[in-house]
Amino acid sequence: MLRRTFLRSAGVGGSPIKHVLTGAVSQSLIAKEDAFSAHNYHPLPVVFATAKGCTVTDPEGRSYLDLMSGYGAVNQGHLHPRIVKAAEQQLKRCSLSCRAFHNDQFPLFAEKICTIFGYDKVLPMNTGAEAVETAVKLAKRYGYEKKGIAAGQAKVICMTGNFHGRTHLCISLSEDPDSYANYEPLVPGIIRVPYGDATALRNALEMNRGLVCGVIAEPVQGEAGVVFPPDGFLRQLRDLCTEFGALWIDDEIQSGLGRTGYLIAAQHENVRPDIVVLAKALGGGIVPISCVLADRHIMDVFTPGTHGSTFGGNPMACHVAMAALDVLVEEKLSARAVETGKTFTSELRSFQALFPSHVSAVRSRGLWGAIDFHDKDIATQLMYRAAEKGVLCKTTHATTLRLAPPLVISVPELQAAFKALQAGLAELTQ
Repeated sequence: MLRRTFLRSAGVGGSPIKHVLTGAVSQSLIAKEDAFSAHNYHPLPVVFATAKGCTVTDPEGRSYLDLMSGYGAVNQGHLHPRIVKAAEQQLKRCSLSCRAFHNDQFPLFAEKICTIFGYDKVLPMNTGAEAVETAVKLAKRYGYEKKGIAAGQAKVICMTGNFHGRTHLCISLSEDPDSYANYEPLVPGIIRVPYGDATALRNALEMNRGLVCGVIAEPVQGEAGVVFPPDGFLRQLRDLCTEFGALWIDDEIQSGLGRTGYLIAAQHENVRPDIVVLAKALGGGIVPISCVLADRHIMDVFTPGTHGSTFGGNPMACHVAMAALDVLVEEKLSARAVETGKTFTSELRSFQALFPSHVSAVRSRGLWGAIDFHDKDIATQLMYRAAEKGVLCKTTHATTLRLAPPLVISVPELQAAFKALQAGLAELTQ
């Protein structure tokens, strides 16, 4: 039996204004999680039991269109058969060697990913945050050993509105109090400049001339609300890093692997970062794997014992990642994001045109987009109303609804999702 599960809304006077249809099994599982799990997340009351392509199903058999794709971790769709087959094959052979030994999958993965992305070397990790940590460590080590920065003086420049993860370094890069509050003291040596402001970046580099080892930036800021920099900023970023001898660390954890229509979003301006960070969809939604890509003269500052990870480069993840990359390339998912993205953008604009008094802006690139609302209550209520109608999406910063469907989504599925969103907002605002 399905029931309406009511939730109290933060910032709406505590009134139970939102609900999602859930059954007894789902409610029982949610209650267990609430009782035994740390409360560092506040998920929608939707339980995933099975998943395939763009559809997930709860324990009661109710289906949902997934417009979040695990924050981009399932760009290839849930349980893509080629990726599942690769996981099954490797699980019967060898799952872990640790880097104390060689295995027969990591060398093949290393060659494949370096060839596809055009870099000399790769360093594998497990999660996006680990890969960001690795990239910043790499830039610092390069700064000390190759640039001659005095010991303890290296600086890292980051951008306002960023989200690079939840480790101590990553929250030190953040300006969001929810991320860093009560975790102080934070990592020192970090300089923050406004996202997309090339003049501010130049000034920061000039004021800290010779001390900046790296500039870390997302080519699209996902957590900030799918925010794009001004046209030409990535080119300016590239040129400034070259001029001042700083390494550009390109965080493509969410924006990479086809999401915006290119292998990495930096390609929109035909620029080449010094260091590229990949994660999420690299594991095809099956296993966690991340990596850092760089050329030999940068990566070779890492020597035995200076960095590592027990599970980094494990044969299971490497074999799955190769299948995930094959699907991305051979099924032309980047091109598909561009083509299906035309419908996606059209639907977003139509949505705004239908509700001009409630929607302040929409934006998209490829199959990644956002809807900004004037009223945060409306954004949150629509998220829950959409789930009730079988469409899953998520708010960020209260007033923005993020949309990131799997790259395999069909035009009819997209149109059905937007029809549900339109119906939901119409009900809320009538």
